[in-house]
Amino acid sequence: MTRLFNDPADFADEATDGFVAANERWVRKVHGGVARATTSPDGTVAVVIGGGSGHYPAFGGLVGHGLAAGAAMGNLFASPSAQQVAGVARASEHGAGVLLSYGNYAGDVLNFDAAARTLEADGIPVRTVRVTDDVVSAPADRASERRGIAGDLCVFKVAGAAAERGDDLDAVTAVAERANDRTRSFGVAFSGCSLPGADEPLFEVPEGRMAIGMGIHGERGIDETDVPSADGLASLLVERLLDELPDGVQAQGQKVVPILNGLGSVKYEELFVVYRSVQRLLADAGVVIVEPEVGELVTSFDMAGVSLTLFWLDDELEELWAAPADTPAYRKGGAVAEARVDPSVVAADDAAETIGPASDDSRAAAEQVVAGFAAVRVVIDEHADELGRIDAVAGDGDHGIGMQRGAHAADVAAADAVGRGAGAGSVLRTAGDAWSDKAGGTSGAIWGAALEALGRVLGDDSRPTAATVAAAVGAATEAVLAFGATVGDKTMVDALVPFDEVLRTRIDEGAPLAEAWAAAVTAAREAADATAALMPKKGRARTHAEQAVGTVDPGAVSFALIVEAVAP
Repeated sequence: MTRLFNDPADFADEATDGFVAANERWVRKVHGGVARATTSPDGTVAVVIGGGSGHYPAFGGLVGHGLAAGAAMGNLFASPSAQQVAGVARASEHGAGVLLSYGNYAGDVLNFDAAARTLEADGIPVRTVRVTDDVVSAPADRASERRGIAGDLCVFKVAGAAAERGDDLDAVTAVAERANDRTRSFGVAFSGCSLPGADEPLFEVPEGRMAIGMGIHGERGIDETDVPSADGLASLLVERLLDELPDGVQAQGQKVVPILNGLGSVKYEELFVVYRSVQRLLADAGVVIVEPEVGELVTSFDMAGVSLTLFWLDDELEELWAAPADTPAYRKGGAVAEARVDPSVVAADDAAETIGPASDDSRAAAEQVVAGFAAVRVVIDEHADELGRIDAVAGDGDHGIGMQRGAHAADVAAADAVGRGAGAGSVLRTAGDAWSDKAGGTSGAIWGAALEALGRVLGDDSRPTAATVAAAVGAATEAVLAFGATVGDKTMVDALVPFDEVLRTRIDEGAPLAEAWAAAVTAAREAADATAALMPKKGRARTHAEQAVGTVDPGAVSFALIVEAVAP
């Protein structure tokens, strides 16, 4: 369990502050994460990596010469927001474009893709490589759906080395894609991990048993078996990975980088005992081992677990893997002397958004919007632990924390905006941007988009009518549906769509807004309860779909709680 923390909601931010303070030789803090504290030549591609916190050394520990130019760092096990990714990319780029690379998780895809669109609109070329090395998360014929775990390091390292030698954006992207295609990983766990302030781990493994095929966000495994000996574990890991070789690769005579990765609380000595057998088994298979790694490289907070990655080399990949790197947590070859970034280029915090004109009626409505966000903050605080518990059944247990961070940020931003004279629409848009930025993850992106759509339709010109509110909720629903989920996928959409339909129908029938809203709340609550019977088809829970049956969806539940809280 995690013992050293202050307010659990502040843990990731405070950890980042401490990490930067301890590693100022390599990194500086920027909005959304960290960037190199040293200079790079103009015309160098910026490799920007990232994901949730809780995986150190990934992701901030891999920023430095020969590896990443910057790392976007979200909350614990939650993807960074689009604003965070874009902020890190802007601070890291040097005129040759940005390669975004990260593990293939739904929230990361949503937010990194949104950031890419923003950067490209600003004239910054962007490419993306998603890491998909986890062999148990999808079959080989659907490899693009697989998760990224410890194979992240292989892709990041060769991409960073290619950028360092001066390759252009397309060439860096191509080599990163080739590295991903030639990387396979497989992991096991002996216990779950615990988030700061949590009374229980995200999942438990019975004494003497081992979970097989878990992810790096506290997701439970897809199978379970007795804990083997160290040699037995090595055989399990190696045999599974040798069963699936990349296209064109034959084990006999092939060069490979083995990475035996500790997930948080397995001791290095234990890893070495396992690796001795890993090396022997690979040698028996005729494999040529090149510069292996044994240690904690991509962790899952305090999880007791181990993963094995096999990175199958060609001549160029071998050269890039062996190239020098100098970061806080990963070094190869001799250190390279570099000049520090001039203090004048270190970006200050963004100035507050300019508030446009608004009518007196819209400003009066904005006061009600602010009261609504205050009510949302209260109800999410009251239910955060339960939302996390529900999410941990088949997900990563961070929904409560993420919703808390988003609701708190939106509440503060809304109050600030109305204090500066904003109308209802501007308050909603400002709050949505703050929610998305602070919460990160899938829910952060979704709530940010929904609130932006609400604000865009309500506007700042007049007091909203019942019909305007219905139209705004319809726009918010369309914004959420654009992320790809449909009714029946066991997501927030299952509660949102019935809420939207009932609200619009009752208002069209002439019901007052309060009456129509109350009826829509009832529909949302019933729909959220009904998600217990559904099998998840989207997000991290999809990998453990059967385990989620019988438990309600946390996104649908939190939506129902919110629309009920703002009803007064």
